[in-house]
Amino acid sequence: MSSAELKAIAMLLRERNAIDERIADLVGRPVVHGHLSDWIAAQIFDIELEPDAGKAVDGFFRSGPLAGATVNIKHYTRQQGMLDMTDDADLDTYLVMTGPRGSGGIHRPWSIEHVYLFDAQGLYDTLRAEMRRIGVATSVRAEYWHQAEIHPVSRNAGFPLSAEQTAALEEFRAGA
Repeated sequence: MSSAELKAIAMLLRERNAIDERIADLVGRPVVHGHLSDWIAAQIFDIELEPDAGKAVDGFFRSGPLAGATVNIKHYTRQQGMLDMTDDADLDTYLVMTGPRGSGGIHRPWSIEHVYLFDAQGLYDTLRAEMRRIGVATSVRAEYWHQAEIHPVSRNAGFPLSAEQTAALEEFRAGA
């Protein structure tokens, strides 16, 4: 056991805890991956979050072309073609924010490099027709990710981003 390494980790965790406490004070939610990404998405995309975070539906869009549509928000530190899905009939859309594409190394910094918007029911139907299993780590073909992309390239014409939304997302790019 290395005493110096343990002390260094303890010091870094105290710093991290102080930062997490500041973030929790700002967002009013625990600083765990899902809560933080839900809050960020809610701010950028005008989403009303559900108070019960354990549901398939994280909230609904308050404005824009999808006003009233329900959404499940996901964030992955890497875009690896997998999506945690549910077949809940009340879910209209998946809003997925990811870090860079690929497997990457040991360090996975929290960033938003790409954003995708999927029609949940349409994706279910497509995957079922392809005999794909729907659940945790559902494999979604690259072409579907490509079609659903709304940032940084807008390929999903049904959900154009405003300049303000694009600028907000750019703040979360790695190295921004």
